[in-house]
Amino acid sequence: MKKTLGVCTLILLGLSLLSCQSGPKTGPGDWPQFRGPDRNGKSAETGLLKEWPENGPEKLWMVEGIGDGYSTAIISSNTLYTTGMIDSLDYLTAFDLKGGRKWQVPYGRGWRKSWPGVRISPTVEDDRIYLISGMGEISCLDASSGETIWSVDAYTVYEGEYKIWGIAENLLIVDDKLIYTPAGKKTTMVAMDKMTGETIWMSESIGDYTGYVSPILIEAGERQLVVNVTGNYVIGVDAGNGELLWKENYTALFPEDGPEWAPIINCNMPVYKDGGILVTSGYDHPAAMYSLAPDGGSVTLAWENEILDTHHGNVVVVDGYIYGSNWINNREGDWVCLEWETGKVMYEAEWETKGSLTYADGMLYCYEEKDGTVALVEATPEAFNIISTFKNTAGRGPHWAHPVIHNGVLYIRHGDTLTAYKVKA
Repeated sequence: MKKTLGVCTLILLGLSLLSCQSGPKTGPGDWPQFRGPDRNGKSAETGLLKEWPENGPEKLWMVEGIGDGYSTAIISSNTLYTTGMIDSLDYLTAFDLKGGRKWQVPYGRGWRKSWPGVRISPTVEDDRIYLISGMGEISCLDASSGETIWSVDAYTVYEGEYKIWGIAENLLIVDDKLIYTPAGKKTTMVAMDKMTGETIWMSESIGDYTGYVSPILIEAGERQLVVNVTGNYVIGVDAGNGELLWKENYTALFPEDGPEWAPIINCNMPVYKDGGILVTSGYDHPAAMYSLAPDGGSVTLAWENEILDTHHGNVVVVDGYIYGSNWINNREGDWVCLEWETGKVMYEAEWETKGSLTYADGMLYCYEEKDGTVALVEATPEAFNIISTFKNTAGRGPHWAHPVIHNGVLYIRHGDTLTAYKVKA
């Protein structure tokens, strides 16, 4: 376990004036984009099992042939979509909710360098699907057939800059705009017309490279604010015109006495709640809470905490508490709960190793990355109380995909496979 460090607390301003924007327009209960309807890893479903059978929940079906990768299941209008790399191309596959394949189409060049495979999940709105290939080609596909409507080699057009692990950003839809963060010397963030792929605006360049992070949308006063994390900065951009409103050097908080080899790898989406923006990164780098001004025009550092350095499994926030796993080394990590307002450590618990998680109906669905054990855990700050566990044995490679819950079904992706488990009570 890590040594608990003190935190500095500031008052979060303008709570009643700030709200988080919902996701793409889809059916009720759908999971239309990475981390769910509101990009926060939380499902609104109820009536789920509070304890699983001894051998785990009932397995409904398992499919193979989706391609290699670490993306998740996306569900919209009774169709499930997922991505994977086959040979050198990225493919999108559509299934019905019983696991029957509808179609499979290529949409761009895959990532074949460090840890090959798809990192990016589709974003679905109405009858269109939006994707980035492993090499930065952005495509709009017809949701019923997979036919390409338009495609732009966006990474080349906007002269993006990525580092060793490639591109891992899930596209964000804001009204008529598709938001993408190529970074580099030409621009940092861009908005494309979601119907045509044409450029609407480009923000100024901050001279940084892209992180492995997907942006979120916040409504602050009368302003729509897009927040993302690049290689070094947390940034806030006006969604209407692309104005860079603020940038904070997040990596300036990293300890000077940290491991010399420790890379700067920002992989986790920022989380917004009640005027605060939480950012976390692995490799002994502290989590940081930024207080957002009521008009969205600036931020101040509220607290930092060195216990919750989430590697790439993201976190969820439930009833004023942050849940996630931390990084001890690339094979080990504990499970952590912090208080949202202060960063106070509520617990740090040993269980298997680090991983990703999703929340639904009062419970955390924790998926550890080494052996594929899934745990049903009470979402309480009192303790990491495991109720039930089982192992997802299909597939191969690291268990890096995030759990998805839809209509009483838990979906676990691993390598070339996707498995559905019944978790409805």
